[in-house]
Amino acid sequence: MHIMEGFLPWQWCLFWYLVALPVVAYGVIQIKKITDEHPESKPLLAVSGAFIFILSSLKLPSVTGSCSHPTGTGLGAVLFGPAVACVLGAIVLIFQALLLAHGGITTLGANIVSMGIVGPLSAWLVYKGIQKIGWSPLIGIFLAAAAADLLTYVTTAIQLSLAFPLPTFGAALTKFMGIFAVTQIPLAIIEGLLTVAIFNYIMRLRPDILEKLKVIKPKLKETDEHKGVVA
Repeated sequence: MHIMEGFLPWQWCLFWYLVALPVVAYGVIQIKKITDEHPESKPLLAVSGAFIFILSSLKLPSVTGSCSHPTGTGLGAVLFGPAVACVLGAIVLIFQALLLAHGGITTLGANIVSMGIVGPLSAWLVYKGIQKIGWSPLIGIFLAAAAADLLTYVTTAIQLSLAFPLPTFGAALTKFMGIFAVTQIPLAIIEGLLTVAIFNYIMRLRPDILEKLKVIKPKLKETDEHKGVVA
């Protein structure tokens, strides 16, 4: 997904920076708010960032100027919200651009928009929708992680098509989407399953933190005891 250094025209680089920066700034504010209210969530925040770094570093050759890989942003988006996941994604993208030659500084804004904004936002919306209809959190996290992965690549395909609409935007988008789909659909399924395993471990180890962050509902037993005390 990372669009490589110098690949986009400067006008598009500037445009995507202008889109990304306000969201990153808001995410920083959200991180401070969450960690002030729930300081015990800091290790989980670090785990979410590490998860993004590891998964998004596993790149495979794909479209010229880009690549395919898992994103890992779905977990952070579900746990802390899309704005926080955007900041984590931005930090990861900066490190990868500087240390791994993965992505770039000129294309950082575009990569933040796809992997740090659209991906996490789609994951958060999917998980909240699943939560609202009462399905299992594990189903929700699977679909959220897969959605974050797939929508990230849809966004990258759109970005490349806007920059290089040859012969037309529609034709370019169809081509880019078709090439990405070969690798990204199976990667999205694999990422979803891996995220389920991590999320399930966290849910068994520290359900109290997930309840405070409103990621999962309080246990029925605790709710019943509370009602009994009130009665």
